[in-house]
Amino acid sequence: MPLSYTGLTMSPTRSWILITVLAVPGCSTPQTAATSLAPRAAENIDPRVPVVGSVDTSPVNPALAERLSQLIAQANSGDGSFRAAAAEAERLAALAGVAESESWILAQQAVSVAVAARAPTARALSDIDETAATAIKVKGSLSSADLAAIEAAAAEVAALDRVQSQIVDALQARLGG
Repeated sequence: MPLSYTGLTMSPTRSWILITVLAVPGCSTPQTAATSLAPRAAENIDPRVPVVGSVDTSPVNPALAERLSQLIAQANSGDGSFRAAAAEAERLAALAGVAESESWILAQQAVSVAVAARAPTARALSDIDETAATAIKVKGSLSSADLAAIEAAAAEVAALDRVQSQIVDALQARLGG
């Protein structure tokens, strides 16, 4: 006997096909557990409580301290050379004529010499990073004292590098470059 629903007539075979088609997607959907709203392990950690563990409180490694001292001395020595080259570039920039004139070209060349004189400071900064990376690679970690020494050396040399960069930028701006 045909089924009728609001004016639609359907044979029993078609009804079973329709029921099967509608039921199959519900059966094929994987049943997963609902995500739990319970606190996760990381949420149970109170960030105000200090982490208990072994902290390496050994003094700065003497070899590391010596290497950092050498790199800081290298940066300071390079800064002296840079300052002399920058002073000459400043003197020539003050005398420079219009762009592409002979005096302007001399000033540009002096600025290039000053830029090249920054190399020892930039190299020292790079070597400090390399020293830290090598220490971590060899030991697997750094003591807090070693890390503090590396950070202090890097900050000192980075300050020199920033000042040198600002001086070069000012010279180049003055010459329109």
